[in-house]
Amino acid sequence: MNKLIKKVVIVGGGTAGWMSAALLKKTLGSVVEIELVESEEIGRIGVGEATIPPIRYFNQALGVNEADFLRETKASIKLAIKFEGWRVPDESYYHTFGATGKDFVWCPFYHFWIRANQLGHTTNLWDYNLNYLCAEANKFAPLTAKDTALEMPYAYHFDASLYAIFLRKFSENLGVKRTEGLVEQVNVNPDSGYVENLALKNGTKINGDLFIDCSGSRALLIQQKLETGFEDWSHWLPCDRAIAVPSERLDITLAYTRSIAHAAGWQWRIPLQHRVGNGIVYSSNHCSQDEATNILLNSLGSKPMADLNFISFKTGRRLKQWNRNVIAIGLSSGFLEPLESTSIHLIQSALVRLLKLFPRAGIDEANVSEYNKQSKIEFEQVRDFIILHYHVNERTDSQFWRDLRTMKIPESLTHKINLFRSTGKIIREHDDLFSESSWLQVLVGQGIMPRDYHPLADGISEKDLLEMLANMRKIKQSPISHLPSHDEFLKQVCAV
Repeated sequence: MNKLIKKVVIVGGGTAGWMSAALLKKTLGSVVEIELVESEEIGRIGVGEATIPPIRYFNQALGVNEADFLRETKASIKLAIKFEGWRVPDESYYHTFGATGKDFVWCPFYHFWIRANQLGHTTNLWDYNLNYLCAEANKFAPLTAKDTALEMPYAYHFDASLYAIFLRKFSENLGVKRTEGLVEQVNVNPDSGYVENLALKNGTKINGDLFIDCSGSRALLIQQKLETGFEDWSHWLPCDRAIAVPSERLDITLAYTRSIAHAAGWQWRIPLQHRVGNGIVYSSNHCSQDEATNILLNSLGSKPMADLNFISFKTGRRLKQWNRNVIAIGLSSGFLEPLESTSIHLIQSALVRLLKLFPRAGIDEANVSEYNKQSKIEFEQVRDFIILHYHVNERTDSQFWRDLRTMKIPESLTHKINLFRSTGKIIREHDDLFSESSWLQVLVGQGIMPRDYHPLADGISEKDLLEMLANMRKIKQSPISHLPSHDEFLKQVCAV
């Protein structure tokens, strides 16, 4: 389609829609018109309240003040996810955003830790992780130390509905046009198959050159109209139901997400300033809705604040996230359960990818193909990381966990597990979202210890090795006594 892209129409509000509107207007607003169509009649899922560190760069790109953001979205700090009962019941480990130790140029720090363990000097991997130490102490303040060993990456827990409201106000102040209305019909060009306009229930017609489908799992444009297709991953990730409910805030606001494994799935607990976000994800083939409801309500820890929200989903991805002149962002592009808090990040990365490949004088198929290739790789990498948590388990208490342990997994993941088990090496490919430290923590946390380590770890004596490990523990512990509690930090920053 050889036509200048002058107007982008976003279908659907919520987190995906308003993140799209805010970033596109901020970056392209002088050359492209942005209009968002949404209806107050359509409810939002709004359970994606935990994020990963790149959300900070998104807010910074918009020029959002962190204190304003924390205050208006009732946000808290997230340093890690605590996985409880995932390898075996009554055992836990952390996946933090921070690095373990401090890597050498050719050899990651953890290879020295592996060597020490093989020599009989067993220590906790997470003792060399500042995020873990602060999460356990429930302390936080941004660190500005020049030593990279003292870097402490962080993300947020926030109210997704409040974030959408925050971004709507931001976007409209920039000049985004919001149109209220239900889309009744999507009209396409009979020759090109490109979407030309949207017909709203009130009779309004919305024309555009490029359409972004943020209509959630309804996938109004990308699937209902263009019939793009869907790749089903439920044979690897069989959970297909979720129940969500907010509950009253607890006395202490934890600086991490809790992920608690159950007989047929897992439960999340996300602490915000004003409440706790709770939910359970489960397989309907292994657990009834009543059973899941009882598990959730009996383990809230505080009084429910609303009715239960029942959600059905299918794990997988849209075969093309960009089809003709429609780009699916958010749930319309696919679904991966929120085990690693990637839902909002996948919105963000799709937008960044779109900006890098944004068309000017018409939509070129080579451009579309590259966008879809990158989207596919990213979804598959996140998929593999989530499968890892399930597959590498030692639970024997239910058929759900036994099935996951014995299932055939993607070859890409099999290779990664085998490589680490044999050699201790972790290879990141194609800008994998998850760092070596992330893979390390989940692999070790799930009980996989390598049989070997990098030969460079043999380059120092046993005495020097133990001294190096002890010094690294001291370095990692050094800031903690000077930091305020997480709640003290939030109170100070959010004070009006």
